[in-house]
Amino acid sequence: MRVLVIGATGLIGEALVGRLAKRGHDVVLGVRNIGAAKKRWPAAEFVHVDYAELAATGQSAVGLHGIDAVVNAVGIFREQGSQTFDALHVKGPLALFEAAAQAGVRRIVQISALGAHPYTDTGYLASKGRADAALCKSRVPHTIVQPSLVFAPQGRSTRWFALLAALPLTPLPGGGRQRIQPVHLDDLCEAIVRLLDMPDAPLRLEAVGGEPVTLRGYLGYFKQALRLPGGFVSVPMAWVRMMSRLLAFMPGSLATPESLRMLEAGSIGQCRAFATVLGRAPTPLEGFIGEHERTSMRRRAQLDWLLPLLRYAMALMWVATGLVSLFAFPVQSSLELLARTGLHGALAMTVLQGAALLDIVLGAALFWRPLRRWAYRAQFILIAFYTAVITVFLPEYWRHPYGPVLKNLPLLAAIALLHELDDDNGPADR
Repeated sequence: MRVLVIGATGLIGEALVGRLAKRGHDVVLGVRNIGAAKKRWPAAEFVHVDYAELAATGQSAVGLHGIDAVVNAVGIFREQGSQTFDALHVKGPLALFEAAAQAGVRRIVQISALGAHPYTDTGYLASKGRADAALCKSRVPHTIVQPSLVFAPQGRSTRWFALLAALPLTPLPGGGRQRIQPVHLDDLCEAIVRLLDMPDAPLRLEAVGGEPVTLRGYLGYFKQALRLPGGFVSVPMAWVRMMSRLLAFMPGSLATPESLRMLEAGSIGQCRAFATVLGRAPTPLEGFIGEHERTSMRRRAQLDWLLPLLRYAMALMWVATGLVSLFAFPVQSSLELLARTGLHGALAMTVLQGAALLDIVLGAALFWRPLRRWAYRAQFILIAFYTAVITVFLPEYWRHPYGPVLKNLPLLAAIALLHELDDDNGPADR
């Protein structure tokens, strides 16, 4: 079967492409950036599909010549620029459904979300629900798959929960009584592949794990499976709501008022139909994390909170150093030190103020992702330069009991670590 997977570079889409190919299907990848996708699949066949462009131009044509089945795996959890819920979850898919009907596509699988409904109070679920409602009116045979929270070791939401579990004290919103029913990514993809070949496939399918679990139970599983120490602390919902409003301003944050409302509403369903499609029971929670994944997931979970902590500490150090140089430390003392390096008068004052402002800029740059790697390199070079100058003109500071120069050595190591590992990009995920 010739299958077009739209959103092939996302978490679910990428996993689905591999599984379809292993089953002998002829897979066509629908992506926004073909050049980038070719680096991942150099021999694959691609079709350019950009739902945001379709929504902006009002076009309805999607190239589906020779396609037997279409899987719509496009989804975003937060809006950004032209990547809106309306464009990616509603207008784009509607153009796809219309094109599929005109091209004679034999089946559509729409990956929606558990709880999706056109009139719910969350933009994510409401937009998914509007597309689902439109597909129900299509004459093309279809199945709307509604997964609960998807577990995948590389997924952003899974990494977020693992991060929380790795904290010395894991916060539990309202005691962690919210009910969820996570489904393993492998089970979800297996079910979708089976649906494509199933003549009597259901119109809707709730893709959920075998048993519901509380948020506390889910986080507790991560602690147990990854052998993470620490306990729990219950956080009043009023505090959690306030924090979610603040965290929503952080780019890419999964902790938003909308995601909190979805968590409070719960995400559970009936797994009987899902098990029927799978031909077996869904993977139980206890089987989510395999022995071969344990070490890498544990290390990733620890780094996911320790690296930001180190980054923000580094930013604070640079900004504070600049402010101290400008306003707190005696200017005359600073000028006396600069005089020993050969700088005097107006030039020395300019260097002092310029260096202080540079420190502040290098610290502030760490709060903007596109500048981080540049900032780490600049910090490393600047500290190395300062160390060399002190070594030549102020060598006694190497013997100072407080170690003002010796401390540059672990600082340089920390900056090198951040330069190599401080990358919080990840696949889009539920």
